[in-house]
Amino acid sequence: MLIGNPNVGKSLVFSRITGTGVVTANYAGTTVNIMTGKFKYKNREYELIDGPGMYSLEHFSEADETALQLIRESDIIINVVDATKLERNLNLTLQLLQLGKPMVVCLNFWDDTKHYGITIDTAALEKILNVPVIPVSARYNQGIPKLVASLENAGISNLKYDSEDHWKQIGSIVNQVQTLEHRHHTIIERLSDLTLHPIGGIITAIGVLLATLVVVRFMGEGMINYILDPFYLDVYAPFIWDLVKVIPSEFIQGLLVGYSMDPLESFGIFTSGLYIALVLVFPYFFSFYLVFGFLEDIGYLPRLAVVLDNVFHRLGLHGYSSIPVMLGLGCKVPALLSTRILNNQREKILTIALILMSAPCLPQTAMIVSLGMNYGTSVVLFIFLLLLILAFATNVGINKFLPGTTEEFFTELPSFRVPSVGLMASKLRIRLVEYFAEVFPMIAVGVLIMNILEFFGVIAFLTELIKKPVEMVMGLPPEIAPIMLLGFLRKDVSIALLAPLHLTAQQFIIASIFLVLYTPCISSFFTMLKELGVKTEFQIIGLIFGLAMVVGSLLHVIFSLIL
Repeated sequence: MLIGNPNVGKSLVFSRITGTGVVTANYAGTTVNIMTGKFKYKNREYELIDGPGMYSLEHFSEADETALQLIRESDIIINVVDATKLERNLNLTLQLLQLGKPMVVCLNFWDDTKHYGITIDTAALEKILNVPVIPVSARYNQGIPKLVASLENAGISNLKYDSEDHWKQIGSIVNQVQTLEHRHHTIIERLSDLTLHPIGGIITAIGVLLATLVVVRFMGEGMINYILDPFYLDVYAPFIWDLVKVIPSEFIQGLLVGYSMDPLESFGIFTSGLYIALVLVFPYFFSFYLVFGFLEDIGYLPRLAVVLDNVFHRLGLHGYSSIPVMLGLGCKVPALLSTRILNNQREKILTIALILMSAPCLPQTAMIVSLGMNYGTSVVLFIFLLLLILAFATNVGINKFLPGTTEEFFTELPSFRVPSVGLMASKLRIRLVEYFAEVFPMIAVGVLIMNILEFFGVIAFLTELIKKPVEMVMGLPPEIAPIMLLGFLRKDVSIALLAPLHLTAQQFIIASIFLVLYTPCISSFFTMLKELGVKTEFQIIGLIFGLAMVVGSLLHVIFSLIL
């Protein structure tokens, strides 16, 4: 079993040994689910387990309990150690040695030691630990064959662990095997320091956030407008409609391609289902994870988590929740999937609530800005500021009533590294496979349900049912009712359809805030279903929907009184 601190490259070592594609990232929690793979060496088959990162066998989180059980059941332990942070990593190493199991120490990031002026006497360290110590650079696939060969010689150490004065013991070992040379900081190291500076860190975070949103927006919209949408309308749609026409049953035709040529109104599995998943969501998913993968591999995301930790701690979370929230600014689906990096269900619930409320997704943001600027900059700023206040206030409230406590934020910052294009491409490929395996089927099922409801007149009935309450409670024209139902399929289109209604500035504010909050889109809905389960998902959606109604009503009353 592979075991080690977070950020030591276990997943990449796992991938190099087994040939299995796994996502590697420079932030804790990449290995959320236990990965297993098989490989052969000298006609003997091994099963390798990639456990989640952990710092200690004595103090651990909920996510580490499974790893502890697997460690006890493993035949051989491969302890992956960051060679550039030997002292920190040896704490877990010494604890693992006390288990009395055959063990090998893998000194990863060996290629980085020379850049830091670090020299490690591996023979001396091997003698002290009394187990094989193998230098490895998983990034460049160096030392992996020797690591695999060392499994035959995995040793059981007789080194005793001084639990009361263990850091003194570790310091003594480091002094015997490691020497340091003075060297000047490189440009990339100075940039790394800037990202953690109290002021520079905030400026950097804002800059990275804005750059990410700009890149994702233009890349996503470019894929939609110039590649996917034209292909769907000019090639795919005519082909699929002609193909389905030969089916004698009108009901089956309706399930497959729907009842309208408009892909957002047809509710067909092969029309709306495919259009939403591939044309509307996929481009932003692809572009965001491309940029996100770069930020992962360069080592920036843990620094973002540290900079934002104080803010998120007030919401009952820690800094790593900023990563899913940041993803949510682009598209809610990858944001919801990325909550798997969090330690427990409580953090997951709080973070998902913040994702859904703190800001619209990127396409919806674009439409709010586009239409809202007709009413003035102050209207647009008011919408986003109010959403942010509501999100923070709601999370503070949930935090007070949700059982459990906030775990302390403890992380080891990886060094800034130049990303490998090959590894980034491999990681992106794996995530895209996950998208088509997990998200695409959910969207198809959701569209099928909407199709059946449309066929039996349920949607038309609901539209008529909510027209009057919407007009009376929030002061919005009754024509907005079908737009609200359409918003379940695509949020930004629901905002765009406000344009023909000629709303006042006050009505636009109420409508925008309500349409952002009242329900997640169909893609997010079924992603949440997978991540949280039915009960928890509907509790969150019910809370946010109720809040959307209350805020819309209050705004209507306030605007009526002051204007």
